[in-house]
Amino acid sequence: MQFLVSAAVAATMMLGAIAPGASAPSPPAAFVQQEIPATPIDLNQASLETLQEVPGIGPAMAERILEWRRENGPFEKVEDLLNIRGIGEKTLEKLRPHVKVDDGSAPGGW
Repeated sequence: MQFLVSAAVAATMMLGAIAPGASAPSPPAAFVQQEIPATPIDLNQASLETLQEVPGIGPAMAERILEWRRENGPFEKVEDLLNIRGIGEKTLEKLRPHVKVDDGSAPGGW
């Protein structure tokens, strides 16, 4: 028990021992907040990096999306994501606000 108390005191002292002006260590990648795109990204134009900006899409999922697009051509609707391994109804609903599929027409029907 004495060891646990000593370890806790030592850890507390070490955490407070960051020199003034020095930056604290970076948090692990799992705890870094992901920047969410301001507007939905187009599934037919997005790069690997852009897809990974979408909450819930990591490197492996982004690669599967690009692979599906290479093999099947452009997405016709957001629901086509259901054809990708690892994306079910629940995941689709989480992704939906962050992705879109443009039909290629100019604004205003030009």
